[in-house]
Amino acid sequence: MFGCLVAGRLVQTDALQVAADKFVFNLPDYENVNHVVVFMLGTVPFPAGMGGAVYFSFPDPLSGGPVWQLLGFITNDKPSAIFKISGLKAGEGGAHPFGMMAAAPSSVAQLGVSVETLDQLAQQTPVSSAAVSTVDSFMQFTQKMMENLYNFAASFAVTQAQMTPNLTETFIPSSCMLRWYENFQRRMTQNPNFWKS
Repeated sequence: MFGCLVAGRLVQTDALQVAADKFVFNLPDYENVNHVVVFMLGTVPFPAGMGGAVYFSFPDPLSGGPVWQLLGFITNDKPSAIFKISGLKAGEGGAHPFGMMAAAPSSVAQLGVSVETLDQLAQQTPVSSAAVSTVDSFMQFTQKMMENLYNFAASFAVTQAQMTPNLTETFIPSSCMLRWYENFQRRMTQNPNFWKS
């Protein structure tokens, strides 16, 4: 029903069902995880009027037991979400629906999905440090991506004197890419949501 994705790791689809409406993923070596994506596999939708609250659990540095923090939610209309977990603070938890589960090893965090009504989900407040979908972060990502593309393409640059005729290749002036990037950056600054139209 659910999947979990951490950068640089295989997709996890083997959530452990700990109750009829509770699912848990183990995240080993969680200290090296910055973001986590939770998504529905598309095989089984939520029942009508239901969604999934997404929780993250650090091992408590003092007791070693799990401390759960609400990250957000997924629904049939919003079947995936990305959360920043690198800013969460271990030991600072709140109310959660997972009860007294057995503690995971100290190097393993857990990501839980609790199936709840949409009304309950609307009343819950996730930790603010888990949110990642801001315009600023999108602009930063886009700028880094464009710079990377330009630098990659520029690494293949040759002068006109170095060019050899090749009828199977099409050459694009690097100044063309630079103008496009500068125009894209200007449009992002003037209207951060232009890409949505």
